[in-house]
Amino acid sequence: MYAGFSFGASVAQTLALGDERARGLLLLHGTSDIAENAAAYGLPVQLHVAEPDPFETDDWLTAWYLRMGRAGADVEVYRYAGAGHLYTDPGLPDYDEEAAEATWRVALGFLDSLEEPVD
Repeated sequence: MYAGFSFGASVAQTLALGDERARGLLLLHGTSDIAENAAAYGLPVQLHVAEPDPFETDDWLTAWYLRMGRAGADVEVYRYAGAGHLYTDPGLPDYDEEAAEATWRVALGFLDSLEEPVD
C-alpha cells in the first residue's frame, strides 16, 4: 500500500507503479506523470483533490485518469469544490473542514477495503 500528500503523492504514485506487489494507492492533493510503459493491472487507486486546484488542473487530471486507465489501474477520483490545495490540513489557510471529513471517511473506507496479502 502506498499513500502520499501533494508532492509526496507523486512519489507514492511513482513507487506504486514500479512495484508489482502494490496492493493500493491513495493520493491526496497530488499526482505525477505516468511512464508510457507503466503497468498497474488491477491496482486500486483513489485520488482526492480540490476543485479547482492550481496544481491539478482539469486538463491534467483528465489526461492522468486516462493514462492510469491505460496502465490498468482501477481509479476513483474525488473532487472537492471550493476547497484549497491542502484542504485536509487544519493548520493551513486552505483547510476545509467539510471536505476534509468527507475525504477521511472515503479514504479510510478505501484502506479498509484492500485485501490483506496472502503469504
